[in-house]
Amino acid sequence: IGFRPTFLDVAVGALFAVWAMRLITGQQRTFIASPLGPLLVVFLGWALFIFIFGLRYGGLNVTVARNFLEILLAIGLFFLIINQVKTIEQLEQISRVIIWAGGGAAALGIFFYIIPGDWTVRILSLLRVFQYPTEGILRYIEDDPEQPMRAISTSVDPNALGGLLVFLTIITVAHLFASHSIMQRRYMFTISGLMFLSLYLTFSRGSLLGVVIGLGVIGLLRYRKLIWVMLVIAAVALVLPQTQLYIERFMEGIRGEDLATQMRFGEYKDAFNLISRYPLTGVGFFGTPDIDVYVGVSSVYLLLAQQMGVIGSGLYILIGLVYLIIIFTTFRRVTGGHRLEAPLLAYGLAILGAMIGGVFD
Repeated sequence: IGFRPTFLDVAVGALFAVWAMRLITGQQRTFIASPLGPLLVVFLGWALFIFIFGLRYGGLNVTVARNFLEILLAIGLFFLIINQVKTIEQLEQISRVIIWAGGGAAALGIFFYIIPGDWTVRILSLLRVFQYPTEGILRYIEDDPEQPMRAISTSVDPNALGGLLVFLTIITVAHLFASHSIMQRRYMFTISGLMFLSLYLTFSRGSLLGVVIGLGVIGLLRYRKLIWVMLVIAAVALVLPQTQLYIERFMEGIRGEDLATQMRFGEYKDAFNLISRYPLTGVGFFGTPDIDVYVGVSSVYLLLAQQMGVIGSGLYILIGLVYLIIIFTTFRRVTGGHRLEAPLLAYGLAILGAMIGGVFD
């Protein structure tokens, strides 16, 4: 078909195909848009306009076209989910799958971290038939083999794994502390531990900050015990010898002293330079028209501003904020112990945590 789809491409495509068949056969006759729907349609329309607009800066190629299509499908999943997941039972079933799968991803990250490096390379290289990278598989702090290794699981990049664990950890911990349990707590407790350990081993400070803020807000809103647990974990981390390197790097990042943070500052400066030249529309998805600037920066918002201008980045932020407003407005109407309490906190604060982490990754 012109490109080799990933398993994720096939899975998402299959979901849309099933939904289309339900609409065609009349099994579903309604369409739910939600208050977020119009904003998402505007964002998708702007993205399509920028995609076409950016063709003048570079020729169309299969890789960019495929990546752009994957973005459209991923955003379109929003409409599919809210039209198919209509009962609390369905929501809890999906949450259980996410928690178990997340535990597996975290366990793999730990497994590949503790076994000998050549074993990790050999095992992950077997995935080359699925287009998994075969070079530079192992990742280290500041890309220096003399520094500690960073966990990757099967996410290729430690920051990508960290971003994934922001969602998974907040969702799992929120359900762990909920009064209504969707699965046995000892399993959720073990999975939460695996996720925290895997997140720690990624050395992704932005992701850790996103998780801490997300869980902190959950504790302030409803589960006060979570605040005390977080304080105990923080106190233990301050005294454990094994965590001193992480704390030192975190403080260096705050002060802007380590190489990785200084490189980020350089990327931010270059990103603002590009954005100042093409503020409204960005340069699209095919590259830049000027040889002295480049697209690429360790921040979701600046990257979007580079590619889609401040309009695209602003729409992205607006969608996130409106989503959070809807979540918290609904949460205020939910009584304590309601079965929707944990999902609202879990998925609402997972998005908030990701929005925080996206500032730095």
